[in-house]
Amino acid sequence: QLTTPPISNPKVLFGPHTNIKMNRFLLALLSALLIVSTSAFAPSVSSVRVPTQQYSLLDTVSSMYNNWGKKANASHILFKPSQFDEDAAKAKLTEMKAEIGNDPEKFAAAAKEWSGCPSAKDGGSLGEFGPGMMVKNFDDVCFSEEVGVVQGPISTQFGEHLILITSRTGEE
Repeated sequence: QLTTPPISNPKVLFGPHTNIKMNRFLLALLSALLIVSTSAFAPSVSSVRVPTQQYSLLDTVSSMYNNWGKKANASHILFKPSQFDEDAAKAKLTEMKAEIGNDPEKFAAAAKEWSGCPSAKDGGSLGEFGPGMMVKNFDDVCFSEEVGVVQGPISTQFGEHLILITSRTGEE
């Protein structure tokens, strides 16, 4: 008769003999569950929704797994649906992007003047964040596009954005 001994030592599950990728996946899954479960109770920011792909649990886990160990610093300019309709926001952001170029000082000044986000007072700076902490479209840009280049317009459920990735760590 085969019996499984009780696991009294957690190193048996997450020790040096287990697959590191499996540990990484399990940690990403648990983190994503925590993020998704707490964000499910967050109040809705706006009753107007811009059509966009929102994070599902799989998207969150996938971003955390694919970008494991990475951190990004970014600034953004947000036009909320209450400021401009989608087409007008995209047109204005495209015009601003041409004026700003990739100049971080011009970007910060434009964010202070135009952005509908509380981060506007800090020049649009969002500080450092990890994968899966932002909505999908925003996260995809911050962890895949070139650092130091203004990206956008990017659509999310919060509105239209220009994004400047100021730094990214953990690159292979």
